[in-house]
Amino acid sequence: MILNLKLLNTLVINELYFERYSVEMKKIDIQKELSADNIRMEISAMQRRLEAIYAGGGEKKIQKIKAENKLPARERVALLLDKDKPSIEIGAFAGYEMYSEHGGCPAGGVIIFMGYVHSRLVLVVANDPTVKAGAWFPITGKKNLRGQEISMENRIPIIYLVDSAGVFLPMQDEIFPDKEHFGRIFRNNARMSSMGIPQIAAIMGSCVAGGAYLPIMSDEALIVDGQGSIFLAGPYLVKAAIGEDIDKETLGGAVTTTEISGITDYNVPDDKTCIATIRSLVEKFGSPELTGFDRVKPIQPKKNPEEIVEIIPDDRGKPYNTIEVLERLVDNSDLTYYKENYGRTIICAYARIDGWAVGIVANNREVIKTRKGEMQFGGVIYSDSADKAARFIMNCNQKKIPLVFLHDVTGFMVGSRSEHGGIIADGAKMVNAVSNSTVPKFTVVMGNSYGAGNYAMCGKAYDPRLIVAWPTAKIAVMGGAQAAKVLLQIEMSALKAKGKTIDPEFEKEYFEKIKSKYDNQTTPYYAASRLWVDAIIDPKDTRTWISMGIEAANHAPIEKFNPGVIQV
Repeated sequence: MILNLKLLNTLVINELYFERYSVEMKKIDIQKELSADNIRMEISAMQRRLEAIYAGGGEKKIQKIKAENKLPARERVALLLDKDKPSIEIGAFAGYEMYSEHGGCPAGGVIIFMGYVHSRLVLVVANDPTVKAGAWFPITGKKNLRGQEISMENRIPIIYLVDSAGVFLPMQDEIFPDKEHFGRIFRNNARMSSMGIPQIAAIMGSCVAGGAYLPIMSDEALIVDGQGSIFLAGPYLVKAAIGEDIDKETLGGAVTTTEISGITDYNVPDDKTCIATIRSLVEKFGSPELTGFDRVKPIQPKKNPEEIVEIIPDDRGKPYNTIEVLERLVDNSDLTYYKENYGRTIICAYARIDGWAVGIVANNREVIKTRKGEMQFGGVIYSDSADKAARFIMNCNQKKIPLVFLHDVTGFMVGSRSEHGGIIADGAKMVNAVSNSTVPKFTVVMGNSYGAGNYAMCGKAYDPRLIVAWPTAKIAVMGGAQAAKVLLQIEMSALKAKGKTIDPEFEKEYFEKIKSKYDNQTTPYYAASRLWVDAIIDPKDTRTWISMGIEAANHAPIEKFNPGVIQV
């Protein structure tokens, strides 16, 4: 009887334990599902923002373009690129929520795509005349230069579809005179020509003043009869300057430029014929010399990329298993880990993405327990992980393997122990290796990208061939709460020095005000609007971006790798 009671008590206790365990597991599952739903909503919100951007200057202006027998910019690009091949858009969020005092500038007033023409990889730059008649805002110039930079770095042909009223005069001081302003574009035209990079330009609308140099400095220029015009000074300026009355067709229309001045090469009757002619020209390009990055037949990941949103928490402070993310990005979900059990807050691994061999450097967001029993924070770069990453990056340069960096980093470890251990020197090794790396680098900001961690992980300043962010990304010197606390302390000290009494409620309100402003500046949209990243993408599209990026990079030779002086 006593044994039966003991057994009964044990069964009851076990049942209660399993019941509580089941409840806790259900709570965890519910939290994960809510987190995944939040990220899916972020992706949906991103798509809605993009749809608004695709409308350019609005439906009325699009209809006006069509009434003039012209195709809208996005339709021109779609007609030019192969329909059965993938394409990626560079800088769709450029200018997002900027220039509100001037009515905004969707996509920076210019559309840039990397895609294929007759299976030849090209870059297309198309002015959008529905946005302030295609006028150049400061971000427009920056975006055009980014397009040329991608073309130059990768030695891929570039096609310009020109339809622009020229510099946006109210902001001319921010686009005209500096090194990275408007004039740099024409300098790049000349440099690209000397590098042997094919450039084709189509004058499909206005092309005035300094902007007239772009198509004429290209290898070949087409002009659409009746709608294209090109001149240094338009009819109004000619009248004001020398008193001559002349219309734009006589001054610089298709007949004038192909039969009298000879500055353009092809007179075409309409947009569709223009684009068909460009496609015909590209079809006859000679085959490029390839660098020879290793590629085999692509294999889809064993684990579904759609599940990435279920792994990354919507709370950027929570840890997660980064390896589970990587296994949903690489071919066959197969990774070969380098120094797997050393410097574990950074994962270094060889893998394939869409058949291309890659070296992956990813921040590990799991909390790590070392063999010494110490705990290391996930997403923080320690001395050992910096050492490992630096060596791995140098190995990839030695073997001509492209590098893929995946950010979720809060920075380098701080404190006396790290400083005495030489964290600055170890971080310098990694920064040195990234800076001098000559194999193509590609960067994906998955989550946090803070402080010097952004630099060491090949942020924008370190010349990644392409850099993209997921909607979960945060880019800043530090997190919003930490920054707000620092700024609050400075502000409160200043107010107290003036003899002001600070009550807790005022301090709380001030903190929230600072944090809100700072948080807005850390969003991927803030970064993408200023072209700190090339795009915000759905995580499941990451493979396409990296694959097309490596294919582009395969057209350019690799310089000799020389890491210089390495800190010890």
